[in-house]
Amino acid sequence: MVRENQSTAIEFLLLGLAGQSKEEEVIFGMFLWMYLVTVCGNFLIILAISCDPHLHTPMYFFLANLSSVDICFSSVTVPKALVNHVLGSKSISYAECMTQIYFFITFINMDGFLLSVMAYDRYVAICHPLHYTMMMRPRLCVLLVAISWAITNLHALLHTLLMVRLTFCSHNAVRHFFCDPYPILKLSCSDTFINDITAFTVGGLTSITPFTCITVSYGYILSNVLKFPSIQGIRKALSTCGSHLTVVSLFYGAILGVYMHPSSTYSVQDTVATAFFTVVTPMVNPFIYSLRNRDVKGALKKLMCRRLTSSRFYN
Repeated sequence: MVRENQSTAIEFLLLGLAGQSKEEEVIFGMFLWMYLVTVCGNFLIILAISCDPHLHTPMYFFLANLSSVDICFSSVTVPKALVNHVLGSKSISYAECMTQIYFFITFINMDGFLLSVMAYDRYVAICHPLHYTMMMRPRLCVLLVAISWAITNLHALLHTLLMVRLTFCSHNAVRHFFCDPYPILKLSCSDTFINDITAFTVGGLTSITPFTCITVSYGYILSNVLKFPSIQGIRKALSTCGSHLTVVSLFYGAILGVYMHPSSTYSVQDTVATAFFTVVTPMVNPFIYSLRNRDVKGALKKLMCRRLTSSRFYN
């Protein structure tokens, strides 16, 4: 199969993470279970925050947005892999692949931007508690999220347009369960120099900027917290950051290892790491924030009690 020109329609073959049918059945079961947990867990977080007036604060506004993005992030890649397995197919059309790349880049970067905004929120709450309400006004919170969406969509559009200009030749098999940009680049018989340079510069800037904001915010938080007179005060201040730091570590630990090198060196280990932050991280985020956060746990308990009470009433 040769692509004669830019308008020729082609398709890619997503080989998945396993080569044998028994292994594919196990991975299918794991992916289905993790996807359902991801959607249900993040939806419960959104529902708990929206139903509890005490959680209508900037921190939980950003958390609700993060949960929404995590649902979308998983939905970009996992359902297609599950459907292909059920149908016994491994193909994905060229248009579907480019669309998947666009939304994958959008949501992965949106996760990073939201985590940086949440770090700034924690910085203001701990270092400037008396001015928190004034500094984190609702209009500013909405503006920060809106700017993040604009940047991530423009960034995704740039990479997708650069991908569309490439020519793909006869070899179209991808050792992955979705159209990850790096493995797709390796299939191109065109010169991918511009794509690699853009990934290093614009892509690196889009990834490193939120990470730098997170690092600087926590640097200020740590220096401020160490001035507290009591150990109990230090623990209380840091306890509000524990969940966020855990999520940041999981998210950036995988991403920086996968995408901070040329596409030509993309390996099987990178494929496994990509599966981790596209499937596992969105699933564990609700557990991290609910198990380590009293307010969220309380809101979830109230939500469950309301459901039980209403079901008993109707019965």
